[in-house]
Amino acid sequence: MAEPLIVDQDDRYSRLRLIGWWDQAKLQRSRVLVVGAGALGNEVIKNLVMVGVGHLIVIDLDTIENSNLTRSVLFRARHEGQSKAHVAAEMASEINPDVVITPIRGNVMTELGLGLFRDIDVAIGCLDNREARLWVNRCCWKTSTPWIDAGIQEISGVVKVFTPPESPCYECGMTENDYKLINLRYSCPLLPREDLLAGKVPTAPTSASIMAAIEVQEALKVMHGLPVKGGEAYVYSGLTNQFYTTRYQRKEDCLSHDTYPTAIDLPLSSETATAKDLFTAAAAHLPGEGPLTLHLDRDLVTGMKCAQCGAVREIVRASPLVTFRDAVCECREVMSVDRTHAIDESSPWSDRPLKTLGIPLYDIVRITREATGEEGFFLLAADRDRVLVKLPADAASREKKEPAQ
Repeated sequence: MAEPLIVDQDDRYSRLRLIGWWDQAKLQRSRVLVVGAGALGNEVIKNLVMVGVGHLIVIDLDTIENSNLTRSVLFRARHEGQSKAHVAAEMASEINPDVVITPIRGNVMTELGLGLFRDIDVAIGCLDNREARLWVNRCCWKTSTPWIDAGIQEISGVVKVFTPPESPCYECGMTENDYKLINLRYSCPLLPREDLLAGKVPTAPTSASIMAAIEVQEALKVMHGLPVKGGEAYVYSGLTNQFYTTRYQRKEDCLSHDTYPTAIDLPLSSETATAKDLFTAAAAHLPGEGPLTLHLDRDLVTGMKCAQCGAVREIVRASPLVTFRDAVCECREVMSVDRTHAIDESSPWSDRPLKTLGIPLYDIVRITREATGEEGFFLLAADRDRVLVKLPADAASREKKEPAQ
C-alpha cells in the first residue's frame, strides 16, 4: 500500500507541497528579478513571497504617489513619496519573512550588471515602457535567462514568455511603430526627455491581478523545469472575458540575439577598479600584442559644447542618466553631445573607476585585442556578494539550466 500522506499544519507551505510536481526546496534556492514595483509588480511580488521563493531582487526608479493606492496592494497612504522598491520589499517581508528581498531604487538600464541576470532563475517584467523592456530582453539574451513580460491597459492585458536563446524574443515582436514610440522619448541630442518619461496608462487593479498571476504561474513552471511556450503571448480582453494566444516569428537578424559565452571571473569591483586595472587583469587571457579595447553596453556621454557661446561641460556619465535638461546651456541653447561606446588604453577616461564609465556592479564586460581579433568576456566577480545573497544552493555553483521550450 502507498505511504499515507501526512499534512503538517504547522508548515506554511503544506498545501503547496500537495501539488504533485511542487518542489519547495527548489523554490527556496531560487532567485527571481522583478523589474518594476507598480501595480503589476505589487501583485507579482505578493505571489512570489507567498510561495516562498528564496531571493527576490526588486528594482524600480519611482516613488509612491497617491494614485498608486487604487492599484497597488502593498502600498499605504503613509508611504507616499517613498521608494516603490523599498516599500514593496518591506511590506512583502511582513507577508513572508522567509524570503530575502533586495530592493533597488534605480534605473534597470544602469543599475543591474549582467552577472545578476546570469545568476537568477527568471526575470519578470512589470514595466510601462518599451525601452526598458527592450533592455531587459537584450540582457536576458546575453545571459540565456528566461524572462516573462506583461502589460496592462484598462481591464485588459497581455503576458509574454521568452526562453533564450532559441525562442523568438521581445524585439522579434516589435513593430515599426514601437521603434517610433521609443524614439519619441528622446530629444534632438538623443537624450531622454523628462516630460515623456512619466507617461500614464489607464489601468485597473483587476487586470493587474490577472496578468501578474499568469506571470508568476509561468515563472513557477520555469523554476520547476516544466515546459513553457517561449515566444508566445497570452492576450486577455476584460470586456469579453476572452483569452487568445499568438506566437511571434523569430527574426534571425534580430539585434537582441547576442548570446555571451561563459565569462572569466576577475577579482575586480566596478566601484574601485579602473579601465586600466581591467586591461591589466584581462591581458593574460587575450594572447598577442597590441592595445585592448573595452566595449560599453551603454553609450558614455563624455561632454557637451555650446555652439552659441562656446561653453564646455565634462560629463562622463552613462547616457540613460543624462537628460535633455542637462544639455541646455546657460545661454538657453541646446549643446552638442560627445559620446563614445568604447574605451581603450590611451583613452583619457581609462583611469576612471568602471562605475563612472557606466559599468554597474557585478557586470560582464567585453574586451577585444584589435591586432589579433581576440575577444574575451569577463565577470567583475568581486561585487558578487554585494549583489546576491547566499542561498542553500548557490546559483554560481549550479549549472545553467537548458532553456525551456
